[in-house]
Amino acid sequence: MFIKKMIRFSVSSLVLAAISSLSLIAMMSQQVIAADLTVNISEVNQGKGHIMVGLYSGTEAFSQGKSSFGSRVKADNENEQVIFKDIPEGEYAIKIYQDENSNQKLDFNFIGIPKEGYGFSNNVGRFGSPKYQDAKFTVEEKTEIEIELF
Repeated sequence: MFIKKMIRFSVSSLVLAAISSLSLIAMMSQQVIAADLTVNISEVNQGKGHIMVGLYSGTEAFSQGKSSFGSRVKADNENEQVIFKDIPEGEYAIKIYQDENSNQKLDFNFIGIPKEGYGFSNNVGRFGSPKYQDAKFTVEEKTEIEIELF
């Protein structure tokens, strides 16, 4: 009788240990792999304000203007660079503008045309905000993209 109880206890312990191990392996396999994204920006209006960069993850975030990551760099040169370090690998889109007068927004003229430089990933959207599907790109390990301000 005692031996039967010990065997049942041992089997139960082994099953629990196996389930715990599998759970731990599953959790570890879901860890996010970090990547670096370098954004090279050209056609900057040199010496005026800052370049504001928003990195968006998904259609909803892109259309609502809710960036997952953001950065800004002083617009000192005709070509500037922004680096996002240790972001999760995946699909993103970028919205970017040059805030020449430092008022924290993209300014438009009286008929709705931007007065400051702007751009999107894949250099789409010259005549209006593009769809996420047109601006999206994949970030893996070390990714580098080019964006030209309009």
